[in-house]
Amino acid sequence: MRPSLLLLSAGLTVLSTGFALAQNNTPRNLILFIPDGLRALKVTPETTPAMADVRDKGVNFKNPHSLFPTFTMANGSAMSTGHYLGDTGVFSNTIWTNYTSGPAGDTVVPFIENDAVLGDIDEHFRGDYLNEETILKMARDKGLSTAAIGKVGPTYQFDHTDKPEKAGLHSIVFDDSTGGKNGVALSDEVKDALTKAGLPIATPPRGDNSKAGDAKTPGTTVANVAQQAYFADVATKVVLPMFKARNKPFVLVFWSRDPDGSQHNTGDSLNQIKPGINGPTSMAGIKNADTNLAQLRKALDELGLAASTNIIVSADHGFSTISKESKTSPSAKVSYDDTPKDFLPMGFLALDLAKALDLPLFDPNDKNAKIEGNKHPKAGNGVLGKDPTKPDLVVATNGGSDLIYLPNKDKKLAARTIKALLEQDYVSGLFVEDSIGRFPGTLPLSSINLRGKSATPTPSIVVNFRSYASDCGEAPTNCSVQVADTVLRQGQGMHGSFSRGDTMNFMAAIGPDFKAGYVDEIPVSNADVGMTAAQLMGLRGSQNGGLIGRVMSEAMPNGIVPKAYVGTLKSKPAEGGLTTVLNFQRVGSQRYFDAAGFPGRTLGLEVDKLGLEHRKQKTAGK
Repeated sequence: MRPSLLLLSAGLTVLSTGFALAQNNTPRNLILFIPDGLRALKVTPETTPAMADVRDKGVNFKNPHSLFPTFTMANGSAMSTGHYLGDTGVFSNTIWTNYTSGPAGDTVVPFIENDAVLGDIDEHFRGDYLNEETILKMARDKGLSTAAIGKVGPTYQFDHTDKPEKAGLHSIVFDDSTGGKNGVALSDEVKDALTKAGLPIATPPRGDNSKAGDAKTPGTTVANVAQQAYFADVATKVVLPMFKARNKPFVLVFWSRDPDGSQHNTGDSLNQIKPGINGPTSMAGIKNADTNLAQLRKALDELGLAASTNIIVSADHGFSTISKESKTSPSAKVSYDDTPKDFLPMGFLALDLAKALDLPLFDPNDKNAKIEGNKHPKAGNGVLGKDPTKPDLVVATNGGSDLIYLPNKDKKLAARTIKALLEQDYVSGLFVEDSIGRFPGTLPLSSINLRGKSATPTPSIVVNFRSYASDCGEAPTNCSVQVADTVLRQGQGMHGSFSRGDTMNFMAAIGPDFKAGYVDEIPVSNADVGMTAAQLMGLRGSQNGGLIGRVMSEAMPNGIVPKAYVGTLKSKPAEGGLTTVLNFQRVGSQRYFDAAGFPGRTLGLEVDKLGLEHRKQKTAGK
């Protein structure tokens, strides 16, 4: 069964000029600043003056895209390599690796925002689980100064194959683990500079910002100020002065945990949709990230580096408020000690599939303990089958979307699983691995660039969860709500879905190799960020896969402004009429994914009312 393809010329931009990057004798530097989870339309001169200044005086990427699944490690892999997820294999924050990872807690479904876990996965997958070179590695190999500072996991991912114990040039890495047993080692040069700057060698903890609360206790009401102030001080008082003294080009990655951490753990909205992630705690997190960027830009000015430094600001994804509501889920009808009545429990997808498929369910995060009665998996993940060490099906729980793996590639089990998923009101769109086959109501993984040259196992089915806009009084993407498979509570924050609220991240750039005061209407993505960063620094690396982003030439002086088109991809309808629809844009061979799912169940993918009315009239005439 072949999905129908509709390509319609959008005529977004038709100007075409000769492309030439700025050629000069001044070495260029690059800062990549990632405000984790920043929604594009939350940036204003009042709320975020530093980011608004970059956007308004530099390049305003008005048509930005996070890659689906819209998770941190997934999009970090795209920014660090320029490749889509089908090549990097980072399909979400929690993946199935088909081996037991000790550092992850002896589980086959590791949560990979952890330096030790990344090192373990690297070792298992021939030294590089990404299977593609990162921009920091390429820059380091070229002799440039390199550093990655910020949130644990995505920060280290930018140069995860660097081994400080070996001779040669190394990246400077600071994250949550710095100074601890799992932290990346610091050189004596860096330690001495920290001492001279009056900064500790160990990263301070997040404090109250790390408190997520529970079903009866609200989460945090403060931003991640102290920890990120340390990272900003390290960058501005240690790393940038050191790089200036070396007098050669540098690449600095600064990954701000805020606003992501404050939005996830917000205590403003316990079990309530509103204010959700638009409360004061989330706004404090947004302001905190902006303060960090302002400090970086001030340091560049004071060090005389501003004129030679390009800055790209790109959030990894947007954000949504969590809903735990479902009228169809069997698991929502069970009473759990830690879940409000009638709400979806942690691991609802694994629980519901175990019931529908009549398969035993085991917890891979609890020594494969059997899940029975009113229990649920500790981390939501599940292995299904008679033998948990040889499962028939694996669920990797992530949030706004989940991954399902069929280790035996059983097509009959795939069909039964898809049928069960289509019966749940929290599902909105299914994507199936091409080799398993085509099923009504689903689209292939290749249609969203999830099938490539990955070293890690490719999911068999990717499940997108329902999303919608609340009446929060702002733009729909700022009011995005999604069903989420997470330990977090209704009213807190999550991402990962194919909602436009999650795919619409903030993106902007400023510097000598970018246009000034330019509004870019062409679609761009986080994969483009990686390719553009490499181009700006003159980096060339080997490529295993061909799912790559493009250089954002239209944002550069004398650069080509290509044509862009919009399109829609539709599956054949399943029994009952559910159809997975993908709205995308295209520039050349590049696809940019706006939103996908079942029309009416995904924000940004509305019901075709004219078509629906036509079908009603046709039915009435029978």
